Amino acid sequence: MDELWTCHLGRVEYRDAVALQERLRARVQAGELPDLLLLLEHPAVYTLGRRSEPGDLPVSEAFLRDRGIDVVETERGGKLTFHGPGQLVGYPIMHVPNVREFVGTMQTALVEALREAGVDAGTREGREYTGVWAGERKIASIGIHVSRRVSMHGFAVNVDNDLAPFEWVVACGLPGVRMTSMAAEGAADDMDCFRKRAGHAFARAFGRRQRIVTPHRLEKSYAAYSHSQARASALA
Repeated sequence: MDELWTCHLGRVEYRDAVALQERLRARVQAGELPDLLLLLEHPAVYTLGRRSEPGDLPVSEAFLRDRGIDVVETERGGKLTFHGPGQLVGYPIMHVPNVREFVGTMQTALVEALREAGVDAGTREGREYTGVWAGERKIASIGIHVSRRVSMHGFAVNVDNDLAPFEWVVACGLPGVRMTSMAAEGAADDMDCFRKRAGHAFARAFGRRQRIVTPHRLEKSYAAYSHSQARASALA
């Protein structure tokens, strides 16, 4: 069974996380690292996906500045969403043979993790409803970008974050959508507990063996991994 290296990064500024993903994706594409899953949180930020529209963010720069919320345009799919402390963000940097199946497996993993945590989670039909729902309320968003068959960006699960920023915008391109969180749904898991649960569920859904690696080891180990892969190929 192939490994999925999983790294807990703590809280990372959004632009820094994008730069890290780009650097790591290049190494995965080059065969210098195996498939990865980064788990982290972001400071408050609205991110605009490729299908975002001007009306999705109907608030002023002054409004955002007063509340300490950044705005970043991204290459991921989907529309506008919000990230903030108390929300678990997962960035799989993985080989993707089929985008639709990949997103479907991500949804399955998150549904299973949320159900294990006591949330009655599920999915809904239609591209605009991609993500995970608790009844009519959205609890997790998904948006990826694939280049040379390797993904970046990923998912965000509301654990115990402030939900008010979703109400100030057109979240996920769905006017009137109601966002929820695990805390609002009565789940007992805190961030540490659910992060572990989600990591295990994600690896299991993709048929991988999870291997926890530290940020330091992730940055330093690509050369050793590349050498071991080359040696294994030479012996084959």
